[in-house]
Amino acid sequence: MIPARLKFSGKDLKVLDQRLLPDRIHYLTARNAKDTAAAIKDMALRGAPLIGCAAADGFALEMRRLKPSSADELMLAAVRTADLLKAARPTAVALFYAADRMLETARAFAAANPGKFAPATRARFQKLIEKEARLVTSEDEAACLAMGEFGARLLPKRCVIMTHCNAGALATMGIGTAVGVITAAHKKGKIKHAYSCETRPYLQGARLTIWELMREGVPSELLTDNMAAHIIKTCGVNAIVVGADRIAANGDTANKIGTYGLAVIARYHKVPFYVAAPTPTIDLKARDGDAIVIEERSCEEVTFVKGQRIAPKKVRVRHPAFDVTPAGLITAIITERGVIAPVSRAAVKKHLA
Repeated sequence: MIPARLKFSGKDLKVLDQRLLPDRIHYLTARNAKDTAAAIKDMALRGAPLIGCAAADGFALEMRRLKPSSADELMLAAVRTADLLKAARPTAVALFYAADRMLETARAFAAANPGKFAPATRARFQKLIEKEARLVTSEDEAACLAMGEFGARLLPKRCVIMTHCNAGALATMGIGTAVGVITAAHKKGKIKHAYSCETRPYLQGARLTIWELMREGVPSELLTDNMAAHIIKTCGVNAIVVGADRIAANGDTANKIGTYGLAVIARYHKVPFYVAAPTPTIDLKARDGDAIVIEERSCEEVTFVKGQRIAPKKVRVRHPAFDVTPAGLITAIITERGVIAPVSRAAVKKHLA
């Protein structure tokens, strides 16, 4: 079993510190939105769906801490809280979706309860906002199960599959998105072998994905990123599945850096390239991939590994955390509603209708 990623008590949020995995299982405690945003920004918790679930919990914690006494006070607090959470990371749309959803819940309550709040009104609001946070989590769990089923149907028998980064249970509150497809297919006896790319510079594949696959009993091996093309060419890889942090209206997909290159290799070798992501990952406001903001992270994540320097001092570093795979390189997008194929603006629009 994969350890609980988030434990929400109403009074605080226990966050599994994924920076320490697989060596150590340790939980941080977030008591408000600021603590939650810090855990997201520092990548103690990561994975687009999990970030969204944590943001919803952090919003609820902040409302409990502030105890707004009127509709006006509630709206000021709600807007500030949503903005604080959304500022934690810029690329994963699930963060924005969850924060805005909680904000809209607060806005609707304020509109229905103008003026000062009696103690009973404040209690009703807190119960409502915590219920909404639980819904965000339960919907993620259900979406992961559905994606696993839809994705498993696409894979051939005795499938040799590859994935990149970590889009497993550790990235969600459910079984995962891309890795959820692999584990669901494994339970149906369809997986012959799985390969996990290590995913430099943060090593999510090496630290997290292969750990998940091993715990689930999936026959699997770890690769360095620059082995992927050779393995695809020589080892019979017949499917690649990845997650997504944001999908534009035309199907262009932002995912962990290195995904685009893997898609190019897959196209050359005629290997199906699948993206598994829940529908809140689709950002209809982003016309195409050029509209997706790509997060640039610190140079230390490139020049250090577990506290050990691996590059010269004062070296100049680029660290884009994501890249964008054009829709034309994606065989299908797997969501909790089904499969989008071929991937196009019209197909995405129809899928969401």
